[in-house]
Amino acid sequence: MDPATGELPCADILVEDDRITAVRPDLDAAGVSERIDARGCLVLPGFVDTHRHMWQAALRGSGADQTLDQYFATVLHTLAPRLTADDLHLGNLLSALGALDAGVTTVQDISNVAKPTEEHTDALLDALTSSGLRGVFAYGHGTADDARRVRDRLHHEDSLVTMALNAEAGSDESTRRGWGLARELDLPTALHVRGGSPVSRLRRLGVLRPGTVFIHGTGMEPGELRLIHDSGGALSVAPAIEMTMGHGLPPFAAAAAAGLRPSLSVDVEVAAPSDMFTQMRAAFQIGRFAALHGPASPEAPLLTARDVLEFATLGGAVALGMADRIGSVTPGKQADLLVLRTDRPGVAPVHDAVAAVVSSMDRADVDTVMVAGRIVKRAGALRYPGLPRLLAQAEGVRDRLAAR
Repeated sequence: MDPATGELPCADILVEDDRITAVRPDLDAAGVSERIDARGCLVLPGFVDTHRHMWQAALRGSGADQTLDQYFATVLHTLAPRLTADDLHLGNLLSALGALDAGVTTVQDISNVAKPTEEHTDALLDALTSSGLRGVFAYGHGTADDARRVRDRLHHEDSLVTMALNAEAGSDESTRRGWGLARELDLPTALHVRGGSPVSRLRRLGVLRPGTVFIHGTGMEPGELRLIHDSGGALSVAPAIEMTMGHGLPPFAAAAAAGLRPSLSVDVEVAAPSDMFTQMRAAFQIGRFAALHGPASPEAPLLTARDVLEFATLGGAVALGMADRIGSVTPGKQADLLVLRTDRPGVAPVHDAVAAVVSSMDRADVDTVMVAGRIVKRAGALRYPGLPRLLAQAEGVRDRLAAR
């Protein structure tokens, strides 16, 4: 994903501490303490998921048949209030480990569960900070004082977990208040938009600001996506969920017409897989159908596999304001790297590396994952010693909720 480096058929990558320091063939590896033999593999930047409600991993797969309205009623209004602080910790940690296992090294956690006490907030945040994942904790559904406390906790440069504000629109007064808090704390913002003219409304209220991640963007009035582009915002598309729950057609063609390069996201694990391979394939199929047979204009560009891989890597980094740190295999950037095997019968032979990732691979092909120079998965095995206990706890949550 680095145009200066290009796609090298064979090269070495040198990582020192948390950074990539060199990418070229035949590097001198004298004195290197650890080597990863990636011959016959593909090495690429870790995937970036710009919108996931991570606490819902405790409810994973429970709402596969739900429409959006049913999801609101069942997950948000019925099950969420029954989850304890320990349950929320488990959900966030399970989601983070599932992400790493699938090669997703960065996730923006849209934390839209009620935080009635500091204990609940800390349970969510402790799970993220202990997982080894690079994360953005998009705080929502809590108090301004609690948000300030979290900002103080995360306000140091070397943290893998940073903060944003889930600034969902409400009344004019509450919207101004929420976005005012984001300005006070100097935080980026994220919110869901669907239908109508929500971006124009934010501009009318005087709160629209650069660095905002707009989620979904389906079915909006003409000009809204262009306004996101012109305001310095970004678009996060969750194609699998948008199609199955009824949000509307994922706006890949409309975004391209507005000059927006979208990022990709998982959204809710109650109804969608937590890997980026699923999202890339859904994006590729939907985007091309819209251009070839759907409502897109005749001038709509035809998505390519490389476009979609960029959405899942560098596009996510751009959306989160991290393109100077992650998203490409570039000397000087953080060493968030992914090694994919190509010697499996569902992948070989590889004629085109990018096409293989987008069209043929899945989480089973993820061999090694590195975040900030630290190996979190090696030879197909996740390095998390407490995993068996965590899985047993997840089953306990399931059984308790089912009994009620």
